[in-house]
Amino acid sequence: MRIITGDYRGRKLETPVGTDVRPTTDKVKEAVFNILMNDIWDSVCVDLFAGTGNLGLEALSRGAKKCYFCDNSRESLNLIKTNIEKCGARDQSVVLAGDYTKALTRIKEPADIFFLDPPYQAGLYEKCLEMIDSLDLLTEEGIIIAEHGVRDQVPDQIGRLTKVKERKYGKILVSIYRYAAGDEE
Repeated sequence: MRIITGDYRGRKLETPVGTDVRPTTDKVKEAVFNILMNDIWDSVCVDLFAGTGNLGLEALSRGAKKCYFCDNSRESLNLIKTNIEKCGARDQSVVLAGDYTKALTRIKEPADIFFLDPPYQAGLYEKCLEMIDSLDLLTEEGIIIAEHGVRDQVPDQIGRLTKVKERKYGKILVSIYRYAAGDEE
């Protein structure tokens, strides 16, 4: 696994041993960042269920100004910290340990981009989206990228958030959420 482009291009990231962490593939990551091309520069990002920090570090490499990396696994937190150091991204990174409910309450500014990649078939998508919306953690023009398996149920709308696009990459789906038109405050 590596950083595809930007300031940290070509940096190899540490990956987990075993199958507890499921890093986003380069193919899916490339597709996600093609979608985000015009949104990434100078953005605040949240990599929820960060695993290795792969998506957040790619965002920083491409010009995001800050990224919150959230995970509750000790192994993942160690991988995230190691990969942040490998990329020299310590000043732009905030690592939050704990489950997503604790992590989200510790973010004190709205984010422009959320990467949402919980364990497949754990039923966490709706809860995460609901919490992001209720805590006002997404900017008006913000975007949520939710990666999930084809069997995962993700809502078309929850609160003020609407699924505006869905793309399929083999057995992986990427759903894109934004605030519904006319619902911004």
